[in-house]
Amino acid sequence: MAESLTHPLEEPLPLAPVALPPDAGREHSRVSLPDPLPDEDVFAYVRRVRGTFEPRLYQQVVGAANEFKEGDAAIGVAAANEVSRRNARALLARTRLGDLDAYPLMEERLYSYMQGALDASAQARTASWTLGELKAFLLSASEEAIHELKDGLSSDAIGCVVKLMSNEELASIGRKVFNPLPGGKVGAKGYLGARIQPNSPTDHPDDIRWQVFNGWSFAVGDVVLGTNPVSSTPESVAAVESALHELLVTFGLQDVMPHCVLAHVDVQAVVEAMQPGTTGLWFQSLGSTEAANRTFDVTLEKMEAHAAARTGRWGMYFETGQGADATNGHAAGVDMVVHEARKYGFSRALTQRIAAAQERAGHESAPWVIVNDVAGFIGPEVFRTREQLVRCCLEDIVMGKLHGLTIGLDVCSTLHMDVSLDDLGWCLEQLMPANPGYLMALPTRNDPMLSYLTTAFQDHVRLREKFGYKVDDRLWAFFQRLGVIDAHGRPTEHFGDPAWVYLQYRRHKGDTRPDADVLAEAARQMAEVRARGVPLAVGHGEQPWELEPSLDREIRGLYDDAKAGLWSDLSPDFIATLPDAVRLRTRASNRRDYILHPPSGEQLDPASERLLESLRAHHAGRYDVQLVVSDGLDARSLMDEGHLHPFLTALRTRLEATGRRVAPEHLVLAHGRVRAGYRAGELLFGDPAAEGPRALIHVIGERPGSGHHSFSAYVTAPAARVWAKPGAVDHNITRVVAGISDTSLRPETAATEVARLLGELTSAS
Repeated sequence: MAESLTHPLEEPLPLAPVALPPDAGREHSRVSLPDPLPDEDVFAYVRRVRGTFEPRLYQQVVGAANEFKEGDAAIGVAAANEVSRRNARALLARTRLGDLDAYPLMEERLYSYMQGALDASAQARTASWTLGELKAFLLSASEEAIHELKDGLSSDAIGCVVKLMSNEELASIGRKVFNPLPGGKVGAKGYLGARIQPNSPTDHPDDIRWQVFNGWSFAVGDVVLGTNPVSSTPESVAAVESALHELLVTFGLQDVMPHCVLAHVDVQAVVEAMQPGTTGLWFQSLGSTEAANRTFDVTLEKMEAHAAARTGRWGMYFETGQGADATNGHAAGVDMVVHEARKYGFSRALTQRIAAAQERAGHESAPWVIVNDVAGFIGPEVFRTREQLVRCCLEDIVMGKLHGLTIGLDVCSTLHMDVSLDDLGWCLEQLMPANPGYLMALPTRNDPMLSYLTTAFQDHVRLREKFGYKVDDRLWAFFQRLGVIDAHGRPTEHFGDPAWVYLQYRRHKGDTRPDADVLAEAARQMAEVRARGVPLAVGHGEQPWELEPSLDREIRGLYDDAKAGLWSDLSPDFIATLPDAVRLRTRASNRRDYILHPPSGEQLDPASERLLESLRAHHAGRYDVQLVVSDGLDARSLMDEGHLHPFLTALRTRLEATGRRVAPEHLVLAHGRVRAGYRAGELLFGDPAAEGPRALIHVIGERPGSGHHSFSAYVTAPAARVWAKPGAVDHNITRVVAGISDTSLRPETAATEVARLLGELTSAS
């Protein structure tokens, strides 16, 4: 099924080459800062060292103040050592906010838009403050005093002040400042909400419904029901929207909490036009610059228009994450923390746009907007360890709250990071003193569709018990009415029993069958959900917050299986079974280099480039479709019986039946990522004088972890003249069919979808 590149599966967010060798992040690419002079600020230091103001050194000094993360090292702004980091922080602490705003770390149109959203009076009050003084104020002032000034703090100032704080200081501000949503307690002090994330490898409505029933059986799920769709076609998104909306309407919750399908915002607008009233929150991933947002196929004008259309109860849901800009090739020399702060600045400005739209429509100006910080979703090229994950989340909680936002966390890890299932539990406990607005919530820590680790339902139960956090009052009362908790909030005999919640659902639908019949139906449906590879957490261990032991063993088995998949390679015997296989390599020196340094897997090695040039001459323009096969992050997904071969066979048949001229060769790329395919397309198809589209279909192994061993097919089909421009072909014009395996999206069905999608792309070009 087709999916936009808002959240591709082969790689957590689209990746692009950075101008550094594969060993980027080692000592030689870091910033060494000798001791500054007394009372010297960043600008005085730069001018003394360079003899003039040099923007690059300015960026490096600001970046060097960060706690170490691999993503900063990759763009050459991480401190070389603790002495350099301490010196950078000393310089930054003496820098005035007004000077910081007068010299943007990176200036472009989106930055100007964010600055225009500031409260000019509040900004003027703090212009003469140093960042050190701002830090002292935030740590000592009351919440009320902070709220009076925060709307005048620029994103760069907020991004810089958190660099000066310890984890404990960040947590102290996090538990002081709150921006609750209107109408309830989501985001309020002492409350920890949950976004139920009922993802399905096939967008099956029953998979989605049963995960909601499952969450509610643990008294979890009070912020939003938010599904990541496999398919981003309007018809498929509409079906998921309807399933979620129907659940809320059945239980009378449609005015209490929203739902959301995390497709591209344009698709959600189309669905709302198709079925008015069935969409809840509108979702969109955001970048910090115009160039980064183009990767998500959004512009400032587009987002302003969508925000202006949100005049009803529910506003928008923005998703961000440190490192996305750098890995998309849009860092422009600026560190990850400042980029993340600017995403919150963009969110703040769009929230103001929604408020103004509500007011113009004659409604109360009370925008219902949430931001989800997806920390850890990209991979080890951004940061690798659990300690870095905690630091990132603490920074983001504080930056989000100082921007006036209701911010939640997806405290997560890809399977190729050095963060285990147990590490995630540790991370959650380190973060709770900062009181984020909400966390993700799934039956287990393993997402069955996105193949990454995040927060389970029972993590919420444990954290509520340990830290005393509450669920939104209206939903807590609902859970009591369901009968999963009693009047005192204690678990009942129905706690952790989704079949019981299903029974209540059927009763609300007017079903009068005997309980035994409905519960038997529930058992059959739950078995079918599990058979599709979607786990359900039924019951618990010795404590209500512990997974049932057999399910715990199953999830740990999937984790071990994923680790094995990461280090798998396409075998010579398997490659020999592919007709007319042409073997290519990227610049990754080995599997480890490929996993830890993604840019190395996005460029072809010189020998492969020469081979493709020869193949182009041999083809002599006879073909308009080229198939590429890459190992990706799990080569087994291609080698498993019943996976790649039936897909390729069916795909060729369907393409040739529609008159496509498919090249006979299969390009087999070792250690390949999606952008390596684009480079192959440039070499094969680029011709500024040629007419008509040229298509590259890149089949690549997805991240392991779901147990399906799935692969994806990335479809790109611009005109030959576009292929002729190096770097012009990117994720914003590519579509993906994801989750292909013999146990999820069947290969033959996926082939039909790829052919259909290619038809759409070529008809539009």
